[in-house]
Amino acid sequence: MISMHDERLRRWRLILGGDENDGTGLDLRGADLAMDRALAALYDSARKGGLGSSAPNVARWLGDIREYFPSQVVRVMQQDALERLDLRRMLLEPEMLEAVEPDVHLVADLMALGGVMPAKTKETARVVVRRVVEELQRRLAEPLRQAVIGSLNRAARNRRPRHNEIDWPRTIRANLKHYQPDYQTIIPETRIGYGRKRSALRDIILCVDQSGSMATSVVYSGVFGAVLASLPSAPTQMVVFDTAVVDLTAELSDPVELLFGAQLGGGTDINRALGYCQGLIRQPQDTILVLISDLFEGGNQQEMLKRAASLVSAGVQFIALLALNDDGAPCYDHNVAEAFAGFGIPSFACTPDLFPELMAAAINRQDIAQWAASREIVTARGGK
Repeated sequence: MISMHDERLRRWRLILGGDENDGTGLDLRGADLAMDRALAALYDSARKGGLGSSAPNVARWLGDIREYFPSQVVRVMQQDALERLDLRRMLLEPEMLEAVEPDVHLVADLMALGGVMPAKTKETARVVVRRVVEELQRRLAEPLRQAVIGSLNRAARNRRPRHNEIDWPRTIRANLKHYQPDYQTIIPETRIGYGRKRSALRDIILCVDQSGSMATSVVYSGVFGAVLASLPSAPTQMVVFDTAVVDLTAELSDPVELLFGAQLGGGTDINRALGYCQGLIRQPQDTILVLISDLFEGGNQQEMLKRAASLVSAGVQFIALLALNDDGAPCYDHNVAEAFAGFGIPSFACTPDLFPELMAAAINRQDIAQWAASREIVTARGGK
């Protein structure tokens, strides 16, 4: 049995890497030695030669880390390898791609490589992307559907409902005091019903910045956009932009095709994107516009701010998400976010798990800034 002292020493040895000055004096064996070599190949690559340019070596390393580390750690190490070891070039080989642990960050990298990926690799890439998309849909689709459907069914109560509008469970509870034992029935002195249920909610436009810094947000936006578009009650359009604007609404039925239709990287012209979205709006009072961007404007910033203010003045519910991912606090343009706040446009980062609740709040015309504050989400502040 390993003592606590020896276990601490072992962990420090794995962290420090076994250099002469690591101070542990501990030799590793078996699985510990294999773990150490996998770590050294990545984090000591400049000094020890790393994995070299051999695809078999990289594939072997990917297999090793999957064997010795849990999935969450594997994903972190893969992401570090993308930055340190030119693994992106290796991803152009189908055999290599099959060895990688798929996750949202890998999908973002494959989207970025889509333009230079050979045909044989692209088919493998689609399979990998579909695996990630299906997993995200299993986790996120049902909460979003329930949030939207719940908003559809949540109509104003009234005390003079038609027969087919009576909410019987609530009506019975409200009239229990009028129960007649002799007749074994309740006299419904007070009737509670729904107002007319709406067959449709509000138009939703997702306007997504596809610059490189927004890569994982694009992935989540594509998945959520596909789910929303599958609901007849939530007419949804999706627009992606850099310096150009592309309408991907027609691809919402297949989020994998949608993601490969996005072109990560390039500049940012938010003003042009908002102008395009403005042309899509039919009923401003019944439109939710979600801009997903870090707000770093490469186009005409003053014109963009004027356009944003005019959208709000027309009655559009405008929300700015600085990120839609689990990556932590994003970098964003604080001046633009504060200007948006002055127009009444809340700007904040949102995790995928909270997005369904956000959309339900927006559909029900809640104050989104208050909604965010109630969940301890920090929003940009601005004066009038």
